[in-house]
Amino acid sequence: MITINITAKSTEGTVKQIQEIIGGTIIERWGEYVLSVNNKIATGKITFITFEWGGSVLEYDITFLEDIVLVMDTSEFNPIHFTYTSEGHSFHRFELEENKRKLAQFQSVIITSKDGGYNYGYFEKNVKNHIHLIQINRVNFIKKRLNDASQLNKRLYEVFHDQQHENVFAYFGTFNLKLANLIKKFNKVKQKGMIKILIKEGIIYQILSEHILQHNKDVKTNKQPNTSLSKKELNSVRKVAQKISNNVAEDYNVEELANSLGLPQAKLQEGFKMLFSRTVIEYIRHVRLEEARDLINNTDYNISQIVYSIGFSSRSYFSKIFKKKYGISPSKFLKNKQNAKIKTA
Repeated sequence: MITINITAKSTEGTVKQIQEIIGGTIIERWGEYVLSVNNKIATGKITFITFEWGGSVLEYDITFLEDIVLVMDTSEFNPIHFTYTSEGHSFHRFELEENKRKLAQFQSVIITSKDGGYNYGYFEKNVKNHIHLIQINRVNFIKKRLNDASQLNKRLYEVFHDQQHENVFAYFGTFNLKLANLIKKFNKVKQKGMIKILIKEGIIYQILSEHILQHNKDVKTNKQPNTSLSKKELNSVRKVAQKISNNVAEDYNVEELANSLGLPQAKLQEGFKMLFSRTVIEYIRHVRLEEARDLINNTDYNISQIVYSIGFSSRSYFSKIFKKKYGISPSKFLKNKQNAKIKTA
C-alpha cells in the first residue's frame, strides 16, 4: 500500500503532492490543470479547476495499480466535499473511526471534517475510478455565493456556516442518475479557452445544486427510499435509459424493454421513477424533445425532418408537447434561429 500525505492549502497543492508520489506531468490550459500518469503506480489523469468564489472541481479518471491511501490533514485546507462516482468505488473514514465507508457508484456523498483532524481516502488497486469531487471553501462561498443559506436543510446549513470547522458531517446518499447526466454534460464540453471554463463553471453549479436537493430529499424521506430493486437492477435500468438516449428514433415498447432486462414491467417503471422521476414513456418523450431542440439548434433540418428523425409520426402532436415543455413552438424556435443567422451574416 502507498500512503500519500496531503498537507496542502488548496486543490492545486493537493494534486501536486499526489504527483510527487505517483509521478506524471501537469499541463495547464486556461485555468484547467491535468495531471497525466502512465507508469507502474497509476494510469489515467487527475484534472482540477479552481474558481474565485471558493469552489473547485477535482476529477479522478484513473486506475491505481497499487492500493493507495490519502491521509488528508485538515488543519490548513478543510473544504466541504461533494463527491460523485460515475465508475468504480473508493472508501473513506474520519480519524477517530475504525470502519471505512464505501463511496459507491452513482451515490451522492457529502463529507467534511473537523479542523485539525484527518480524513482518510482509500483507492483499491486495479479499480478504474471516475470520480468528480466539488470542494467548497465555506468562508469564501458564503461571502460570494451563499448570502442566505436558509433554504438548505438545517444540518447542511450548519455545515456551511461552520466557519471554524468544528463539525463532522457525512452524508452517504441514494443513487442519483441526474448527477451522472450532468457530469456527462460537464465532460462533453467542446468549446475551448475561457468559454470552456465558463460553461463548465455553470454545470458545476448545477451539480452542486443536485447534491443539495438530493440531500434534502433523502432527509425528508428518512434517507433511503423504499425500492425493491438491487444495485445491479438499477444499473441495468440506467443502461436501458442510455440506450434510449442514444437511439431516440427507435420504436420502444415498455414490455420489450422489461423483457430485455429480465425484469417485470413494474420494476422497470419503478427504476425509471426512482432514477429519473419519470415513467418510461415520459423519459422517452423527454429525450426525444431534447434531441429535437438540439437538431433545431445545430442542423438545417426542417420541422418535418426533425419529427421523423426523433421517432414521432405526428407533427401536430410533436409541436404541442414541444411548446408545453419549452414554452415556444418548434416552428417559432426555428424561425428565431434563422433570423439570428441573417442578422449575423
